[in-house]
Amino acid sequence: MATHEFTAENPLYLSFDNNRLLPSLYGDCDRHLEAIEKHIHVKAASRGNMVAILGKKKDAERARIVLEHLYQQLEQGVSVTDKEVEAAIRMVSEKQGMTADDQRRLLDDNGRLEIKTRKKAIHPYTNRQADYAKQLRDHDVCFAVGPAGTGKTYMAVAIAVALFLEGKVNRIVLTRPAVEAGEKLGFLPGDLKEKIDPYLRPLYDALQEMLPAEKVMEYMENGTFEVAPLAFMRGRTLSSAFVILDEAQNTTPTQMKMFLTRLGENSRMAITGDVSQTDLPAGMLSGLTDAITRLEGIDGIAITRFLDTDVVRHPLAARIIQAYDKADKAKAKAAKKPE
Repeated sequence: MATHEFTAENPLYLSFDNNRLLPSLYGDCDRHLEAIEKHIHVKAASRGNMVAILGKKKDAERARIVLEHLYQQLEQGVSVTDKEVEAAIRMVSEKQGMTADDQRRLLDDNGRLEIKTRKKAIHPYTNRQADYAKQLRDHDVCFAVGPAGTGKTYMAVAIAVALFLEGKVNRIVLTRPAVEAGEKLGFLPGDLKEKIDPYLRPLYDALQEMLPAEKVMEYMENGTFEVAPLAFMRGRTLSSAFVILDEAQNTTPTQMKMFLTRLGENSRMAITGDVSQTDLPAGMLSGLTDAITRLEGIDGIAITRFLDTDVVRHPLAARIIQAYDKADKAKAKAAKKPE
């Protein structure tokens, strides 16, 4: 990074007023600038409070939007980590068809979208996550489908916690079908809670990232937070609650209908799943697929479809998903060929 000079033809120059913010903006050893170089395909060199960006006009403009957005975040007291840099790059890269002004406006709007919990403030890392977070606040029933690692369940838990802290719901109910993922676990010892805990661990983990552990335990003990297998939802009406159904691809159509009709007054539902990873018996229709087909377009119901480009785990996770999808499509295509 340090060897890049400002003598290249027609670089785009940026200058920043507050020198104290620049180490956080550039990152240790300029690693934030290096990330921008790598993913936006520009060259970026810093000297004091100035940055020179060299590349195609549209790419240089995207890099400028990212740097100015991150600098604005720092001015507002928001820390800029590798994740925030990656998120800003991802958001402008997904919307390359937009004008520069529209990209800047979208990035600023998404940057202001803050989900407040007791432990930390959560920001969306992709445009679809931002749209999904807004839908969770604005709709009574939200479906989110797509690959693992796109934040479907995590964002739902974050919004549930935020609405609970705001007093807009009185309870949080977490549920998922107790279906073994491709392996037989056999008899599980303990009481009901101990038997279902392994299935619901991801939901516990998300809660404990957002609330102190002692508060999570207190809410669990007094019934404010409830964790239960889907089978225990039958016959109930859930009022003034935020209800999350995780791993919904493993429901049957009958189970899904039963769950959706539990919706009570002043309640919200989030239904998440990955239809490519169903653990139902071969040939059985997933209740998640069936519900989306039946309910899409109904007022009050929102559906977010995440893609492998929305995966926010390790970068290899997205490439692994793409490789499996490619192989599955090739297999399906071969199966359709006439003999």
